[in-house]
Amino acid sequence: MAKPRIDHDRLFKELLSTFFEEFLLLFFPNVYEHIDVHHLSFLTEELFTDVTAGEKHRVDLLVETKMKGKEGLIIVHVEHQSYAQQTFPERMFLYFSRLFQKYRRRILPIAIFSYDEHHDEPSSLVVQFPFLTVLDFRFLTVELRKLPWRAYIRHDNPVAAALLSKMGYNEKEKVEVKKEFLRMLVRLELDEAKQRLLFGFFETYLRLSEEEEAKLRNEVSQMETKEAKQVMELIVSYEQRGMEKGIQQGVKQGMKQGRQKGIEEGKLDVVKRMLAKGYDVDTIHELTGLPVEKIERVKG
Repeated sequence: MAKPRIDHDRLFKELLSTFFEEFLLLFFPNVYEHIDVHHLSFLTEELFTDVTAGEKHRVDLLVETKMKGKEGLIIVHVEHQSYAQQTFPERMFLYFSRLFQKYRRRILPIAIFSYDEHHDEPSSLVVQFPFLTVLDFRFLTVELRKLPWRAYIRHDNPVAAALLSKMGYNEKEKVEVKKEFLRMLVRLELDEAKQRLLFGFFETYLRLSEEEEAKLRNEVSQMETKEAKQVMELIVSYEQRGMEKGIQQGVKQGMKQGRQKGIEEGKLDVVKRMLAKGYDVDTIHELTGLPVEKIERVKG
């Protein structure tokens, strides 16, 4: 079965538009110092057509702000392509020049590279002759895969927490990365909507196997008592939401097929997964609505 397509643009746009100040503070504190955070507004996305290449490109985030009292714009473009692109600086320049032509304001361009491979990405476009430099265009960059994830776990910053999932960890470190993400989430004490946004972003890019989830629970149980309780409550609450969603989807699918058997099979599959994760019979009964006797039979 093919993997579902990830809407990278939507995920990053939601994260950065919700936590734009935190994004600047984390990666570009010198820029943050010059921005009037009380004058931030997000403009409609801009779509550009490259007639020569026959391609359409979209600026992911266009932010209107004031820098030292003067109006300005910040372009944030997230690049997901997994291959090196020699023409990328040209594309950034085209974004810049066309927006400048439209708005006639100072513009700060930022590129975020979110792919999984390591590349040495340029951050400038230079057009010059032996006798004259015609253009020296530069832009700020964030290459997520090159960032050491451990260096960001002490930041009480929601963007840092979410982007741990895209930083430079290896397969053996996945459990530890998620554990540190959950600890950060507990410390941040965000409202439910923002917490869900971060959790959904992280889980999209870093998902553990059942064996890894069991290892995570074991490591959490060995943490300091109060913190362990808070992190475990977070894990359980999101697992329960996932189970409830799975039940609802199973019921809908069964109803669509017009078979009560389909509904029951959907619920029984969820029961098996909940038992494997260590849920007790009463909790499963409460979430699924199945009789205790039937759950006991599945438990065997």
